[in-house]
Amino acid sequence: MPTNSRTLAVAIAFVALVLLPLIGSDFFIDFVMTRTLMLGLAASTIVFLSAYGGMDSLAQWLIFGVAGFAIGNLVAESGRGLKFGWEPWLAAPIALAVATFLALILGTLSARSTGIYFLMLTLTYAVIGFYFFGQVTTFSGFGGMTGIDPPDFFSGEPKRLYYAALVLSGLAYVAFRLIARTPFGMALQGVRDDPVRMESLGFNVQLHRTLAFTLAGFVAGIAGVLNIWWNGQIDPTSIGINPTLDLFIIAVIGGIVHLEGAWLGAFVFLGANIYLRDIPGLGSIGGVIHDRILAEERFNTVVGLILLIIMLTSPDGLAGMIARVRDRLRGKKPDDDDHLIDIGYQPTSHTPLG
Repeated sequence: MPTNSRTLAVAIAFVALVLLPLIGSDFFIDFVMTRTLMLGLAASTIVFLSAYGGMDSLAQWLIFGVAGFAIGNLVAESGRGLKFGWEPWLAAPIALAVATFLALILGTLSARSTGIYFLMLTLTYAVIGFYFFGQVTTFSGFGGMTGIDPPDFFSGEPKRLYYAALVLSGLAYVAFRLIARTPFGMALQGVRDDPVRMESLGFNVQLHRTLAFTLAGFVAGIAGVLNIWWNGQIDPTSIGINPTLDLFIIAVIGGIVHLEGAWLGAFVFLGANIYLRDIPGLGSIGGVIHDRILAEERFNTVVGLILLIIMLTSPDGLAGMIARVRDRLRGKKPDDDDHLIDIGYQPTSHTPLG
């Protein structure tokens, strides 16, 4: 799909999302779309790192959670944590600074790793984060923190938080797209394609990877702040292995090489989780499908099947599938490299295309 038509499609989708609260129910806006935007914002950092930098990270949910824990410790006046009792607006930039600094540290430690080693190293960070907040009761403990109030501007006004998530998602999308076309972004893509050659040309490969990881951490921290304002509570389980993998699955479902796929994957994931068990007629089939196959504890199996079907039919996710359908409707023969060029990917002789 050409960049112009892609930009137009994204702009139309954004306008539709702006108007959605006028026709959507309160439940749909608050529990589906607001969460979709927050999770999509977090998942977009995975897509950014993978598509532009060749780094498949499982640490984004940890950074997302650290921002939430920072808000909880700074804002809460009772219960667990440091209980500083600060104003939420004052705590937000401090939480973002903490999340960004953590991303800088983790990015520096991971910059020399690539491929499966980078993936496993970031997974290790996620595990360490889970046990740190679980065992260090000064900051949380396994019981977590509750009663974390958002700013008064958002209190009792879920549509305001929806619009905040929408605006921040739009800004992050535009920023990532623009960064890909800056000298830094082009150099980062060169590091992704051939780090040895880039290093021989005088580029600091580790520095580019570290800066990209730090930028992604900042955006993940924004999503974490929005989430704690929406949810009002956080505990170590919410940043454990399962939600960490869920975020990565969201990115893969939407399309790991399509930036807008992050929000599309989040919508499909949440929609399946909320609505799949309420399909009319399932309860009349002896209750087997509803009570067993679609039971809460087995929902990961359903998500796995959805992911398997998508990967078999469209390795570049739902966004790639939509792009190919649009090309066929327009009578254009799909180009194998179109989806890569859309995000600034420039194939080289050293990069096999699949």
